[in-house]
Amino acid sequence: MTEDLEDLYERAPCGYVSLDRHARVVKVNTTICTWLDRSAKEILGRPFHEMLSVPSRMFFETHFAPLLRMQGFFHEVAVDLVANNDERLPVLANAMERRDAQGNLLFTRITVFKAAERRRYEREMVEARRAAEKAHAALGKLNNELERRVEETVAERLKLERALQSERKQGDLREQFIAVLGHDLKNPLAAIDSGLRVLSREQLSDRGEQVLSLVGKSTNRMVELIDDVLDFARGRLGEGIPVDRSPPGPLTPVLQQVIEEIASSNPDREIVVKLELSSDVECDRHRLAQMVSNLLGNAVIHGDPERPVRLEAREENGRLVLSVINHGKPIPAEVRKRLFHPFSRGEPGGTHKGLGLGLYIAREIAVAHGGTLRVKSDEMETRFTLRMPLRAPTPRAPSK
Repeated sequence: MTEDLEDLYERAPCGYVSLDRHARVVKVNTTICTWLDRSAKEILGRPFHEMLSVPSRMFFETHFAPLLRMQGFFHEVAVDLVANNDERLPVLANAMERRDAQGNLLFTRITVFKAAERRRYEREMVEARRAAEKAHAALGKLNNELERRVEETVAERLKLERALQSERKQGDLREQFIAVLGHDLKNPLAAIDSGLRVLSREQLSDRGEQVLSLVGKSTNRMVELIDDVLDFARGRLGEGIPVDRSPPGPLTPVLQQVIEEIASSNPDREIVVKLELSSDVECDRHRLAQMVSNLLGNAVIHGDPERPVRLEAREENGRLVLSVINHGKPIPAEVRKRLFHPFSRGEPGGTHKGLGLGLYIAREIAVAHGGTLRVKSDEMETRFTLRMPLRAPTPRAPSK
């Protein structure tokens, strides 16, 4: 059995179109007529461009027809044919001219293949590329915005750090100045105190003795204030409150002496004492006395004058628990938050004339003994409680 060439041409899996020298259709196979739902009679004799859509027609005339004249062929040109129902049929066209021996154009043979899937794939690829380019542009914009924000944040952080360093330097200089000033003031005060003691041994008038007593009290007050300032400066400059622990010994005599001093200067106030201490305490007795004197003094000043101030001390699991309690108006929560801060004077409008360093120094003394000083205050009572070990921790031996 031999191949039927005529049938092969007419029913080939691709379309065949032949054009004359004037680009009119002179032959077309059945395949392409079926695709376009047109008869060969409707197509033959018509210009080839009438088979194309308007955009394909313009593209074919301006690009591929000149290319065909110049090189005699083209391959895989994407165009749209127009079917009888005006539906577009995407195809790929290949063309080749047939010329005689003198080079005169005889025919142009065009083969077309359906390319709907390929064209759709190409369009999807183009759309995907556009989407990728758009996403890339958006990402670039986002990166630029992030870089700008990071630069702004870093600049702001550096600015804050420089301001903080400047503030720390100023603070250090201020505290060093306070320490030097406090130290230097003690020398002339010592001279004044010596002079007062000399004068106290002289025969003075009643008026002179009164003035001498007032000057003596003021001098003592100035010494206390300067000591507070020096303790504050030591604490803030990193040295901490210095403590000189004595060998373990009873603490009760120290507390009783402080109580007697407070009671003698406040004879109208009742101080109730409950001491349950049987063990010796290893501590700086002067510093503990300073702290208890401060707490008792505050309780006397700020507590209800009609009710007693209480001092309680006991042992609890190897620790000293010492509380100073007064009654009266509770300390507001916002004041309690900064009560142990330096230069904190409690509520605005208070009558206390100190520097506001007493409770700060008291807490530093507790910390220097490995303890804590905390406050609770409500409608029932205000209670300051010291908790510290009865014995100083044993220093760890250096590793060999």
